[in-house]
Formats: sequence, structure tokens, C-alpha cells
Amino acid sequence: MSGPDPYARNCPSRRVLDRIGDKWTVLVVGSLSDGPKRYGEIARRVDGVSQKMLTQTLRSLERDGLVTRTVFPEIPPRVEYELTDAGRSLRAPLAALERWAVDHLDGVLESRTMFDDVLGA
Repeated sequence: MSGPDPYARNCPSRRVLDRIGDKWTVLVVGSLSDGPKRYGEIARRVDGVSQKMLTQTLRSLERDGLVTRTVFPEIPPRVEYELTDAGRSLRAPLAALERWAVDHLDGVLESRTMFDDVLGA
């Protein structure tokens, strides 16, 4: 294989996979799929994310070029987050993962129960 190999330990593509496969990234990108949002709107949509994790996730997404942060010169200042073209290109694959999780939830939960019963957990 030529080019990046995510199966190779030191390949930088692994860090990209880590970013886009992170649960908070999946949910933040999903929350921004229908347009720009303020921090509080994202926090309300992504129920359970801590302020620290949401801030870290948004900063990482901005650093990776997947989200833009726009500060509007108003009093008080208004800040909005929006997907970039690269971020928008992630919508379909991440939506497919979300759909898969919802579609297979019952089977996964059933498998967990059976597995735990066998182990006596």
C-alpha cells in the first residue's frame, strides 16, 4: 500500500481517525449538520457532554479544519461554530454510523446481556 497506512503505528492518519471516531466528535458534527450554532445550542443538543469536553472537542475540530469559529463584534460578543467543507463532508459517513447504532441497538443490548449472563457479571 502506498501513502498513509492507518494500520501502521506511527501513521498520522491514525490521529485523524481518532478525532473523527471520537464519540463527542460524532455528536458535535451531527449537531452542526443543519447549520451554525452557538456553544450553548451545541451543549443542549449533545446531552451529557461536559463543558470541558465540548470546548476541547470544538477546539480540536477547529484545529483540524473541520469547524470554524466566528466571533461577531457585538456586545456581548456572539460566537458561532459551523462545519467547514471538510466537516460537511463528514456528515454522511457519521450519519451512517449513527443510523447503524440506532438500527442495531436492540441486538447489541441483547448480545451484551447474553454475554454478561454467561460470565455471571
